[in-house]
Amino acid sequence: MKICDATQFYSEVGGGVRRYLTEKRRYLLRHTAHEHVLIIPGERTETVNEGRLTTCTVASPKINRTSRYRILFNLKQAAQMVYEQRPDIIESGDPYQLGWRMIQAGAELRVPVVGFYHSHFPEAYLRTALKYCGPWLREVGMAYAQDYIRRLYNTFDRTLVPSVYLADLLRQWGVRRAAAVQLGVDTEIFRPGAADADGTRTAWRQQLGVADEAILLLYVGRLAGEKNTGTLVEAFKLLARDAAVKFELLIIGDGAQRPLVLAAQRTAPRLHWRPYCANGGELAGYYRAADLFVHPGVCETFGLVALESQACGCPVVGIRGSYMDANIFAGLEHWAAENTPAALAAAIRRYATLDRRALGATAAAKVLAEYSWARSFEKILAGYEREIAD
Repeated sequence: MKICDATQFYSEVGGGVRRYLTEKRRYLLRHTAHEHVLIIPGERTETVNEGRLTTCTVASPKINRTSRYRILFNLKQAAQMVYEQRPDIIESGDPYQLGWRMIQAGAELRVPVVGFYHSHFPEAYLRTALKYCGPWLREVGMAYAQDYIRRLYNTFDRTLVPSVYLADLLRQWGVRRAAAVQLGVDTEIFRPGAADADGTRTAWRQQLGVADEAILLLYVGRLAGEKNTGTLVEAFKLLARDAAVKFELLIIGDGAQRPLVLAAQRTAPRLHWRPYCANGGELAGYYRAADLFVHPGVCETFGLVALESQACGCPVVGIRGSYMDANIFAGLEHWAAENTPAALAAAIRRYATLDRRALGATAAAKVLAEYSWARSFEKILAGYEREIAD
């Protein structure tokens, strides 16, 4: 079987979609004889063949000077690459024009096209943009978004959704062939470390300049409004005033709100920043060095970094009410009930009084037992085979 993935949501330095596609390719090489084609925006137009893996990049400009992402305008070139590769099935991870173009290419090649609903964009983007408008305009905007989603995803042969609850919502909106799929983690890399008898955890913290007695908070992800990183920064400013407990925060990621993070460093010196971390082993080291992972997002469809953190034994705190709640396996009752800096800071303070090691161990056991990439891709590939057979 020759599988083609096409998406605009691909960054050279990280991101959940990139992690999903990287792990898919690794699984295909290790456990199958299938071929894989990846079509993504890039600095130049080229096709690179590496055995059973083919990477096609379409020259695309960055969204802005600080963005990690590019906008793929040349849909004709992307479609031409599909025609040249002649896959048996196409998966589109794009809800915009590239998604429609892949549907057309699949029809012309007479191969099935599957959509992957990576981001619940009406919540992540549209609702945020309309929050200052009146209720009538918000209702009209959301109704248009629902109609668009229904039209697009009913044109795919099947829509994969990384959440049972979100798949149910899409069905309520009229998406007929929505199928929930469970994502996973690399359980060989993301797992609890041994007790710190060898000083590994201490060494990581010393490298960051974090005091032994401090509670190290960690955030990994894009710095953007839809990720709610502004709320995280404001919450940490409140925590930095706490004289009883010494909190430190490490942010790993980049994006449009990087200036906000760098400005906060000037008034909150215990805030540390790293632009990105693409190495899984290094990222696992950060998870194990941290005392608590803070995920402020309220529009998440899955929360892959939260799953990785738990797999490493680092518990997670955030703001209740997103689809990520279903993937938190210890301590959810202590999360913030409101999307405000004060509520998030209060939730973090509550965690400071809990047995975080026990919470982390409970969560890690659940993730390692049930959330592996192998389980995820076995189900996805079985679905591919059914679509091709039909």
